[in-house]
Amino acid sequence: MADASVRSRIAELAERAGIRTVHMLAWRDLDDDEAGGSEIHAHNITSIWVQSGLRVTHRTSASKGRPAESMRDGYRVIRRGSRYSVFPRAALAEALGRYGRSDALVEIWNGMPFGSPLWRLGPRMVWLHHVHGPMWHMSLPAAIAHAGVALEERLGPVVYRNQPIVTLSRSSEAELLELGFPPENVSVITPGVDPGFTPGGTRSPTPLAMAVGRLVPVKDFRRLVGVWAKVHEKVPEAELVIVGEGYEREAIESEVRELGLSDVVSLPGRLPDAELLDLYRRSWVATSASVREGWGMTLTEAAACGTPAVATDIAGHADAVDAGRSGLLAERDDDLAASLVAVLTDAQLRSRLQTGALERASELTWQSAALANFEVLAADALARRHLP
Repeated sequence: MADASVRSRIAELAERAGIRTVHMLAWRDLDDDEAGGSEIHAHNITSIWVQSGLRVTHRTSASKGRPAESMRDGYRVIRRGSRYSVFPRAALAEALGRYGRSDALVEIWNGMPFGSPLWRLGPRMVWLHHVHGPMWHMSLPAAIAHAGVALEERLGPVVYRNQPIVTLSRSSEAELLELGFPPENVSVITPGVDPGFTPGGTRSPTPLAMAVGRLVPVKDFRRLVGVWAKVHEKVPEAELVIVGEGYEREAIESEVRELGLSDVVSLPGRLPDAELLDLYRRSWVATSASVREGWGMTLTEAAACGTPAVATDIAGHADAVDAGRSGLLAERDDDLAASLVAVLTDAQLRSRLQTGALERASELTWQSAALANFEVLAADALARRHLP
């Protein structure tokens, strides 16, 4: 439950801005098999908004094995449409008011936008966690990928030029401004860390690294396996656990076998929350070779357990990890491997980074994120009162 002061502040803002009901458009929801950081972000903020008295409807695509409508932590979830049809269907449903009246709209732009400025006149905001860039060509056929890049980099800054946009990090903000989004409309609000992630338990007696994420091209776990081969040469007893599921599992497992790492690299799939927490606590380091991130939520979850990070130096990671204090960042594979070896073999360095990781995680709360995001939405609602 959020602090009473936070709930009271959001309720006061909602009353002043005339916001009682909020509709949220997203590609996936938290129960989806491919849910990731974006869905965790939406759920945590929505939960606190609901605790503050708001009524929220979360509209997303259908998910296999899940009902078309359900309730989660006080907010309504509607799952209809395929991965592609959800965009026009959700936009049309909102324009026609099929799910009831909404005082404000939150659009989660996760690759493909819903185009809310074209059909929504009332208060609204967009969560755009990061620029997708090379992700388009990593996941889609060339023709669709080219169209996606054009939509994001050329049409997006024009269509959304008067739209309040929230992103997660300063590095992602810089990418958005480079594309032409007006700086006065872009806000940076860092995500929180669930208070359930805390230090505890006992570290593994032997060097242990972990990585968490969907097994998809953008996370580049095949690259991480290649990096681990270099680590294995220096620290042969070190193990790597890759947590998650996705359609690249077979390719990653094949890479593990080809590099002769089957004894030191494992892929247990998705883990229950208690087992994931235990792994965060036992690990000596959390790592990521991702090529694109809005933040690096698994790295800050690890940090809250006192586990430092070694990750690629990309937008998102550059803000989630306080380089030199809570972890290390590297651009090249050789440097990534060298940093992992350093943390796994240098007890003094590891201890210093563990302390820094806990300090960094303590700076991040979902309550602050929920309040700051609602302030942006309320400000847009108040500003629109003066528009014709």
